[in-house]
Amino acid sequence: MHTMLLKFVLASFVLLSCIRDGRAGITSSFVRPQWPSEDMPVDHEVFAIPKGYNAPQQVHITQGDYDGKAVIISWVTPDEPGPSHVQYGTSKSRLRTSKEGTVANYTFYNYKSGYIHHCLVEGLQYNTKYYYRIGSGDSARDFWFETPPPVGIDTPYKFGIIGDLGQTFNSLSTLEHYLESGEGQAVLYVGDLSYSDEHEFEDVGLRWDTWGRFAEKSAAYQPWFWNVGNHEVEFMPEVGELVPFKNYLYRYTTPYLASNSSSPLWYSARRASAHIIVLSSYSPFVKYTPQYIWLKNELARVDRKITPWLFVIMHKPLYSSNVAHYMEGEAMRAVFESWFVQYKVDAIFSGHVHAYERSYRYSNIDYNITGGRRYPVPDPSAPIYVTIGDGGNLEGLASSYLDPQPEYSAFREASYGHATLEIKNRTHAIYNWYRNDDGKRVAADSLVLLNQYWGSNNGKQSASY
Repeated sequence: MHTMLLKFVLASFVLLSCIRDGRAGITSSFVRPQWPSEDMPVDHEVFAIPKGYNAPQQVHITQGDYDGKAVIISWVTPDEPGPSHVQYGTSKSRLRTSKEGTVANYTFYNYKSGYIHHCLVEGLQYNTKYYYRIGSGDSARDFWFETPPPVGIDTPYKFGIIGDLGQTFNSLSTLEHYLESGEGQAVLYVGDLSYSDEHEFEDVGLRWDTWGRFAEKSAAYQPWFWNVGNHEVEFMPEVGELVPFKNYLYRYTTPYLASNSSSPLWYSARRASAHIIVLSSYSPFVKYTPQYIWLKNELARVDRKITPWLFVIMHKPLYSSNVAHYMEGEAMRAVFESWFVQYKVDAIFSGHVHAYERSYRYSNIDYNITGGRRYPVPDPSAPIYVTIGDGGNLEGLASSYLDPQPEYSAFREASYGHATLEIKNRTHAIYNWYRNDDGKRVAADSLVLLNQYWGSNNGKQSASY
């Protein structure tokens, strides 16, 4: 009975998708009653410092290898380096294995960071719950995480998708809404973390600390796939800070070496049945640059017979009909869009614009200045583009859209929220966007995503979604 019901729901979604294809999209009229767009005070309880001398804080994990059998555990000790090892095991009371990590600190203008630890834990078993402890004595803290299933063609998995979170009351609403849903097993994060660069002087570093403690309630228990946005650049010559991404790179690491990348700002990983590619919108990407060469090689080694789903994360959207940041991603679109169509990327997730928008499958790869198509056209091989820069941040919502709504735009709304992407098998995934103001199980925008490679019997996608 359950199987029959699932088939009916999937068929209904596909039918509705086909009916809507080619018609005008939806601009939601929902008006959100929002809290002020300002950061929560530093003494708010969500920023509370753990009890105990030199207790670990700002704990977060990310995938540590290419295929999901390792994690990188990161944390900060505020007073002294302390132990930099992680004890872990499959029983909460028997943490028999220990792994040593690294520790470093830095200064940013007049701010001096705590001691930042990163520990790579390798050789884990798939589909296993691990408990881990960091710190020592009365200051030790315990957490847990679950490893993914083995990489495989029909392996189900569920991702949360969050962007431009910040640390306002709206940010808190988004994170609590995501946690209450209890659905995601890992988070695809599309950039702009703390918004610390909106503050001055030593408060820049201070707001990285508060954000780390704020995000810990999720990021310590499930891996977040990190990506940088413009607010991570923090190039501030007026205070003598000339190294971009300094705060971010000390605090947040990625498994870039496992995917043969030369920079932690762009990398790739496989998880369950998904191949995830993370790009940096704020690093050189034109022809012959390291990011360009790496992406060309990485796309060529994607094997859709092992990981049928192919997703790309970047900060600047390539398609957005919002007035804010309009066409800022055009340069990257011109360089990479033909590759995304050629390799049949299933979906591209971006942030930057502080609103939500989802596209139909459109491309503009035939455009040229001497007589090619001037506008995006329907393309069954193109990705779905999702802009989800609606996490909370202190800059507020971007509520002005182009009118009329472009043909490529399927749904758009200026509200705060998050999304989930649940892979069912090699051919189908269910995507939902949740508005913070709705009940935790009510999706404001939904669709069944048909796989680009396996969406039909010959491995090609012919339907709209």
